[in-house]
Amino acid sequence: MSSNSIDFKGRVAIVTGAGGGLGRQHALALAARGAKVVVNDLGGARDGSGGTAGSVSAAQAVVDEIKAAGGEAMANGASVTDFVAVQAMVKQAVDAWGRVDILINNAGILRDKSFAKMELDDFKLVVDVHLMGAVNCTKAVWALMNEQKYGRIVMTTSSSGLYGNFGQSNYGAAKLALVGLMQTLSLEGAKNDIRVNCLAPTAATRMTEGLMPQEVLDALKPEAVVPAMLVLAAQDAPNRTILCAGAGTFEAAHITMTQGVWVGVGADAPEQLAARLAEVTSRDGDSVPQSGAAQGTNEVGKAMANAKRA
Repeated sequence: MSSNSIDFKGRVAIVTGAGGGLGRQHALALAARGAKVVVNDLGGARDGSGGTAGSVSAAQAVVDEIKAAGGEAMANGASVTDFVAVQAMVKQAVDAWGRVDILINNAGILRDKSFAKMELDDFKLVVDVHLMGAVNCTKAVWALMNEQKYGRIVMTTSSSGLYGNFGQSNYGAAKLALVGLMQTLSLEGAKNDIRVNCLAPTAATRMTEGLMPQEVLDALKPEAVVPAMLVLAAQDAPNRTILCAGAGTFEAAHITMTQGVWVGVGADAPEQLAARLAEVTSRDGDSVPQSGAAQGTNEVGKAMANAKRA
């Protein structure tokens, strides 16, 4: 990343779930640095209830804020779970401004309960909003970004998906699925300069009210996450990067693979594996694979090397 000022003049951005909290801060920051912004929000509660498709009151308040500061923005009330409505949102942006350069997949809901007590409908809804919502929005801009040979897409993942969190099996599953989506789309989009990254925020929003002590919430201003989003959405953005951000601290998460151990396929392979499990799981010399092919390459390579020694 260059040390030059990050600006978005001439760029068009869509931010979902931007009527409040983190999404609002994303929209305001992009607009302040020159982007034209579609502020999307369904206007529901944090559990997804109460939203009315097409309602733009929360989004319009953010648009008014952007315009008052001299920026350009428009409101949209589409549900990210409705692909037709999402396509219409993208058309709205293109009709007004000619292109879409940036997509911030931020919309989400919570339905927290332990897995034992969770209804399957609550599991499915959270996956539908977080995962399929991001899929719908990304699919709606994908052909356009390929055609214009430019795109920046940020998926919002979470430490709950990366590392687990009690009572959030639905949320965690959806959030780690977004990392898997990013891993493949970053490869498929690279030839046309579409860079796809993930942001794992820790921020005090409606989503975290009541989950943390007030003094901690005070430290976790949503604004503190925004620099990571701006870096991931910028012209000089990385590709296939997971940035974590909260309270002014920034980290990166990696999905790594250990060197592994060849034990063969003999009758005692299970016992050998159990006996050498500490070697298999050792982090010494682990790597971040460039694609899924790395696993097979490592496995076959070790098998061939041992066959030659036999």
